Amino acid sequence: MTSPLGLLRRLRPTAIRAFFRAETGLTALAARAALRRGWTEAVLPVTGIAVGDRVRVLARVVLAAPGAEPSEVVGVAGWRRLLTIERPGAEVEVELAGRRHELCSGEGGFVDVEVQERLEPGTAEVRFQVTGRRQVAAEVQVASPQATVGVVCDIDDTAWVTGLRHPLRAAWRTFARGSEGRRAVPGTAALLREALGSQEHPVVVYLSNGPWNLAGPVSRFLGRNGFPRGVLLMTDWGPRTDRWFRDGQAHKRSSLERLARDMPWVSWVLVGDDGEHDPAIYTDFVRSHPGRVVAVAMRQVRIIEGAGPRTEDVDGVPFVHAPDGNELRGRLAEVLAGLPDR
Repeated sequence: MTSPLGLLRRLRPTAIRAFFRAETGLTALAARAALRRGWTEAVLPVTGIAVGDRVRVLARVVLAAPGAEPSEVVGVAGWRRLLTIERPGAEVEVELAGRRHELCSGEGGFVDVEVQERLEPGTAEVRFQVTGRRQVAAEVQVASPQATVGVVCDIDDTAWVTGLRHPLRAAWRTFARGSEGRRAVPGTAALLREALGSQEHPVVVYLSNGPWNLAGPVSRFLGRNGFPRGVLLMTDWGPRTDRWFRDGQAHKRSSLERLARDMPWVSWVLVGDDGEHDPAIYTDFVRSHPGRVVAVAMRQVRIIEGAGPRTEDVDGVPFVHAPDGNELRGRLAEVLAGLPDR
């Protein structure tokens, strides 16, 4: 006889697929209603990254009211940014380095496509356009082949204070407030700048489990608070055919693997916090990519008696734990000072 728990496990895949179909159906209904009211496709551009002759172009296509440009909306609560109607299958014209490319948005309205184009190291511009809308632009961070040290930094409880260990407080900060009211984790921006040193056009990646809907507020927050310019890699919170919601760990792991594969000449300083899965993800990356990580800086958000600031050795890589970026920076000072191009 099958136990109730066993029955639930057997029914789980069917329930997940039903939930996915229901969510997809509701989105389609909302899209049809919006189109009848005259809404049209619009692009939310995101900073891209270029390596060698490959440019990773990032954006999202949504439906918006006539005259409204969603990429220009600022100062609204986070929950309002989640109320988007994504538009898969939309034709998007991309202009890059004077050339035009015809792309198409995929599942969830995402544009995440590599375009063949060789750009000079530094910052370039990519412009997006859909029928009936003016062009909107985003930056492309072009990695220099001479920059040997890059940074990967988490957002929640690493760059800004979220308090994920207190779900109600974290939800309030994320969904009820705009980025203007967010507080930076002390010293994290200075830590990243110190890690990069005097290199020209290094690779900076902000890797977050937050939804793409918040990419604009996160980018503005980073700019206001002195963080180095970089690429923002977020994720989609929507359901999948095989699970209720996105797999945040898989997102971070696959993003790190892609960075290692795309830029084999770069060694990384990994910055995160111990509130969720960063310690395990970073440790696994260190062990599976020997010689590719310079140091790991882990902000302590878990209050554990007797576990104060400390430095560990993980396969020869210093793994530093401290409550904020200032102390992390101090504990890594000797390691960072020994890096090239300081």
